[in-house]
Amino acid sequence: MKIPGDTLECGHSLAELSTYLDTGEIEDPTHVEDCPECQSGLAALRRLSELGSELLTSDVADAGSGNDDWMQSILDNLRLELRPGRIIPLRPGNPMDSLGETEGSVSALIRSVADALPGTAVGRCRLNGDVTVPGAGITVEVDLAVVFGHSIEERAATLRDELAEVLAVQTELNIQSINITVTDVLEPPAPARHTTPTTEEQP
Repeated sequence: MKIPGDTLECGHSLAELSTYLDTGEIEDPTHVEDCPECQSGLAALRRLSELGSELLTSDVADAGSGNDDWMQSILDNLRLELRPGRIIPLRPGNPMDSLGETEGSVSALIRSVADALPGTAVGRCRLNGDVTVPGAGITVEVDLAVVFGHSIEERAATLRDELAEVLAVQTELNIQSINITVTDVLEPPAPARHTTPTTEEQP
């Protein structure tokens, strides 16, 4: 599994954050603890690690469709979503103030809600529509991988309901619809076959 090495806006990369999770070593740990981009990246990488444990001892990169395309898609999209993106205006309490939140922060919020569901991994999440215009209709698109044994319909419905609730509280976006697409079913490894040794007859 190849961790994308492109640097984030803060100067770190997912590869560096992955090493930090494994070893606890990074050049500027204080920055990592205070940086929203790094914290979002670490949270997503931890979730992928937990998903690997749920798939028992199998290599997660070999799960699902038989190759690591889905995992690489998660990592590639995560790298893009950690960038600030467009600025979403917020209604200020004072007319003289100018407030906003980044598209990346909303994507991280969506990913955190989805990642909290057992047996799932988010491949891609997008905000379709002009988020820079207050009141513009927005469609949320989420690609989801579900571990075999978890109900696809139940996971998709639960995620849709939870996202609607969280986005209504945490943002001022005019969400028109939330579309959940299950793109992969990840299969746990087959149980190891045990053969009973045969004993040769003694003459």
